[in-house]
Amino acid sequence: MTDRRRPSLRGRRQAAGLGRAEGSPEQSMDPRQSGEDVGPPEATLVDSALYVDGRRVASPGTLADTYRGLHERPGAMAWIGLYRPADAQLLSAAEEFGLHELAVEDAIVAHQRPKLERYGDTLFAVLRAARYLDDVEEVDFGEVHVFMGRNFVVTVRHSESPDLGTVRRWLEDRPDLLRLGPEAVLYAVLDTVVDEYAPVVAGLQHDIDEIETEVFLGEPNVSRRMYELGREVIEFQRAGRPLLGMLRDLTLGFDKYEVDEELRRYLRDVEDHATTVVERVDGFRQMLANIMSVNATLVTQKQNEEMKQLTEVSLAQNEEVRKVSAWGAILFAPTLIGTIYGMNFETMPELRWAAGYPFAIGLMLLVSLTLYVVFKRRDWL
Repeated sequence: MTDRRRPSLRGRRQAAGLGRAEGSPEQSMDPRQSGEDVGPPEATLVDSALYVDGRRVASPGTLADTYRGLHERPGAMAWIGLYRPADAQLLSAAEEFGLHELAVEDAIVAHQRPKLERYGDTLFAVLRAARYLDDVEEVDFGEVHVFMGRNFVVTVRHSESPDLGTVRRWLEDRPDLLRLGPEAVLYAVLDTVVDEYAPVVAGLQHDIDEIETEVFLGEPNVSRRMYELGREVIEFQRAGRPLLGMLRDLTLGFDKYEVDEELRRYLRDVEDHATTVVERVDGFRQMLANIMSVNATLVTQKQNEEMKQLTEVSLAQNEEVRKVSAWGAILFAPTLIGTIYGMNFETMPELRWAAGYPFAIGLMLLVSLTLYVVFKRRDWL
């Protein structure tokens, strides 16, 4: 039945302009267009389970078995977990659960912004997970899509985080919570994504503290590190801030969709944690801006000090040059006189003058003394 209905959905998608023609934006954005093999359709089925009254009653190995079991068990809930699924899997789930074409296209293409959209009785959520990598001091961002209906949940991961297997086991250990239906699964996924933000916040805080120290120590590469950290903070803001609007929308729909009171408390708790994270990240951005301003001031001060030192060195050099020049001029006068009188031409005047030698010596002393007084008054000596 699924295979027979699949072409009709593909036809509707192509008619609506959603088919992936060569060179289309959807194709260029699809991370799998680089030639990566996504494997056969069932290879990316991480887990599929049927739950009745909060307890797992079946673990079908294929999507077709999951659909069949869901029809055979009234009151059951199906939870299908996919990891980077092939188109055939999502098209199959879309046909079975009536998923909207636009939401399916978003789940196939990935690289979506965090958002929450409702298509009739189906809720579609896009979440950006994050984890801090200590070895490279970077934030690794993931993406998970959640389709939620009356009796089903389809989770689509495009990255390693969050670990939805841990979420599933956590819920299965709490059948009273899982008994509340698909909303409990959505809550658990939201709670996991927000909880994983805490180590990221701690890692970013540690990096900012280190940068503050490096700024005042005058580390040469601190500007580059600040720039890279600023980009991480901005990306983290883009991942976390939309969660507040999503959780607010869920809260506003509590009465309309008759959400259980216990789930309301849980979701409000998630909203509180998300608000704390967003406020911390906003503070990080302001702190980085302040640190950049301080760093620019310190760099300017250091440059001014270096220019002052260069100026002082230049002045000292000029002073030495003036002294050397002054003494050179003083010594040049006697040398000039001695050179003239040492030529010994027969026709030179005063050549046989008895007072010539004392006169020459006196003239040298007089000229040298005069130059010394002049240079001393001008502070050249």
